[in-house]
Formats: sequence, C-alpha cells, structure tokens
Amino acid sequence: MLIPESSLERLRAGLVGDNGNSRYARLFMKIGELIEGDFFNHYVKTGNIVMLSEGRSGIDHKYALIDGVLRLEVDKAIFERLGLNGQAIPSEGRHHVKARYAVEINLRVPSMVRGKPGFDRIVWAFKNVLDCSVTWLFHDLKGTTDGTGPIAVHQPTIHNIEPVFEPLENVRAPAVPPTLDQTNHAAATELLEWLTMAANLSPRLQQTDGVDSYLSRYEAPRAVSETGKEITVSQGLVRIRWHGFIPASFISSVFSVALKECPEDWVSLMATSFGGEAIAILKDGERTMTWEYAS
Repeated sequence: MLIPESSLERLRAGLVGDNGNSRYARLFMKIGELIEGDFFNHYVKTGNIVMLSEGRSGIDHKYALIDGVLRLEVDKAIFERLGLNGQAIPSEGRHHVKARYAVEINLRVPSMVRGKPGFDRIVWAFKNVLDCSVTWLFHDLKGTTDGTGPIAVHQPTIHNIEPVFEPLENVRAPAVPPTLDQTNHAAATELLEWLTMAANLSPRLQQTDGVDSYLSRYEAPRAVSETGKEITVSQGLVRIRWHGFIPASFISSVFSVALKECPEDWVSLMATSFGGEAIAILKDGERTMTWEYAS
C-alpha cells in the first residue's frame, strides 16, 4: 500500500491489532488427509479455509483449496491414472509445453461422503496416485490459525504477518487526471509504471536522483495545467508492505481501513498472487482506477 507521508500516523493508528496483522500456517501432509476425519469435517465441511501446496504453476503438480473446492493441476500421466473428471489447461500455443490438466472437486456437496461412489473414487486416487506428502500453506478464515484444533497433528509452523512501514522522501508525484480514458493505454501504463516504481521504493522517482541517463532514462510523468504550468508536486511517500499467505478478505479489510482513516488523501493498493496475477487500485477523492495484469 502507498500513501502520502502526511497520512501515516492516522493509518498506523487504524492498523493496530487484528486490523493490520494476519497469520498463516505451514505444514506437511498428504492430499488424502484433507478428506479424512476431523480435518475434513471441521475445516472443509463446516469451516472455511484456504490452502495452497508447494509447486510452480505450469511445471509441478499443484493443489489449492478455496471455498471448499479442491483444484488439482497435474501432468497428463498422473491425470490418466487418477481416473477423475477434468479438462486440459490451455497452453496458449506453446508447443514445447507438456500437456497439463485441471481437476476441480467441490468437497462441500452432499455426495462427498464415505460410501458414495464418486467420493470413494477420489479416496482411491489420493491413496494410490497422489500419495506423497507435500508442503502446504494454510489459513483459517473462521478461526485464528494459531496451530490448535485438527491441524495440530500435522505440527504446523505459524507465521505472523505484520505491516512494515518504509518511507520514500521527496518524490515527484504526478497529479492524477480527473478521468482516464480506457482507450488511452499509454496514459494508463505510465501511471501504473509510476505506482509500481513507487511500490518498489525506486530512487528514480526522487527529486534528488542524479543517476546517469546512460543507466536509466526514466522520467516521472509530468502533469501540465491548461495554462501550460507544470503541476507535478513533490511529496514524501510511505510504503506499507505485508508479505506472506494472505487471504483476499484481509486485503479488502486493510483497504477499507485506509479509506476510512485517510478520506482526503490518495491511497494506492497493489497485490500479487502466487500465480503471478496482480491488481492495482488507486483511490483519489471520488475517483477510483484499477488495473489487472500479470506480474
């Protein structure tokens, strides 16, 4: 999150306690243990958790559990052995990429119980094909993710996520245009580029930056009024950063706190997922601009 330095104390006060802190667990377990005993009944059937396994998208076997839906991404050989319904993942015309398949299973439907043919087929596949223990990230949306409950048998490691405040002084900040035409991709890209560099605390944005133009030709976007006078301003910025396995609900609540505590100043929020999808939001007064892109 990016805010002007003048808003720091108000936002810091609003982010105390659970408003600004989150936590997640790291544990080792087989995928078959997701659908067994107390873990299945407490977290999946009646609870609400998010889980993500180790692995690189498009390369390794990867699993995710969101809203009771278990998604498996596997290669062709494993998919054929599983015997479960799925579909091919588009390769976007890249012929050198091996075929991969996605299987999605809604574990909350009434038929997902022992004794039902469909569920027993899943149990067999997890026991005989996907039988290796993998590393998972775990967050309980209804609980405290403190390592207690059915998860305790897997000896989880708890990671706390706290905001880190870092300043960037004397920054050339462009005035946000009253409107941004969706067809004007150059202006939208220029503004997103500035936000990205500010989020990375780039010294190229500072008024005092004296880097050789041979190394960097970047110039912050300059806003000019109708009379031809430059209206680019210089101000201090603060980056507040959270890093870890964070649910979307926490991101939304943090942004709500920022809007409440800093109603008069602009606020920018940028989030990147493990899969590389990213979103940026810029709120300035009554104007809100959003970008969705791949990082």
